[in-house]
Amino acid sequence: MATFETLRLEKGMYSGNFTNTLEKLDPSENYRDTPLAGMDAFQRQLKRFGIHVSGSGSDRVEKFFQSSDSAVLFPEYIARAIKQGMSESDSLSHIVATTTVVDAPDYRPLTLTIGNGTIEPFPVVNEGAALPEYLLKNSSSLVTLQKRGRMFSTSYEALRFHRLDLFTVFLKKMGALIAQEQFADAVSVLLSGANALPAEGAEAFSYADLITLWNALAPHKLSAIVATPAVLTALLGLEQLQDAAAGLNFHGSGKLITPLGATLIGSYAASDDTIIGVDGSGALEMVTAGEVLLDTGKLIDRQLSQASVSCLAGFSKIYDDSVRVLTLQG
Repeated sequence: MATFETLRLEKGMYSGNFTNTLEKLDPSENYRDTPLAGMDAFQRQLKRFGIHVSGSGSDRVEKFFQSSDSAVLFPEYIARAIKQGMSESDSLSHIVATTTVVDAPDYRPLTLTIGNGTIEPFPVVNEGAALPEYLLKNSSSLVTLQKRGRMFSTSYEALRFHRLDLFTVFLKKMGALIAQEQFADAVSVLLSGANALPAEGAEAFSYADLITLWNALAPHKLSAIVATPAVLTALLGLEQLQDAAAGLNFHGSGKLITPLGATLIGSYAASDDTIIGVDGSGALEMVTAGEVLLDTGKLIDRQLSQASVSCLAGFSKIYDDSVRVLTLQG
């Protein structure tokens, strides 16, 4: 009998990362060249108990509670559905350069101080002269992690006969909302202390304004533009953004790309009189307290009347000049 079929599952496995705990007890590498290759330890447990979470043959919610062992899998299923929803609504990857996991409610980031006050990428250094100094030190300000989440109220009796693929749809929506709120937190950090650039007009942005934004970010790269859907709609109406190549890319992938090579991101976290230009390779550090946080005990015991799902995250600007904000002069 394979190891995954004999594991004793218990609530205490959620004291750390549940999947990592399972992997230590039942390593995936032991299943190479077997029909179970490609599954992680959690997926093997679903197979052990015959639980199908997606597709036309998905089981009912009550399938998780056929035994005390299989009930332990329920919180991980919820966490994965939430994370899937967050991933499918992801915009943060375009503006976050790196992610740091911490085990404290706040965090002190690193800052870069340039001794000569310039950002020349390749300064000429005469013989015997001192090299420009780049000083890395801890910031004087802390990054405070913000809790974003939802409380869902239901009952086991209400859920037990419904299919898991339908329940997954609701969970993914919760994840998408959390991701949108985290993106709004990130945008507020991008805007803090950013130098505003005046747009040419008072009522609408022009293609010349985009060129100004692109030039102002140099030597950084304009990799993403964040603006409200209304502003993006106006931008996409500009003659210069209606060329055939841009149209083919939009129709083929659904991704909006400007001729300047920047990904367009619609967000109500911006305002209708601003366009935010970002170099995602150096704009933000995302600081998180790990995985999705759940009331695991309640979920395992079918106490769903007040079950919470949340994430802790904060953001810190890495390079101040990796962000520029274009503002209408209305």
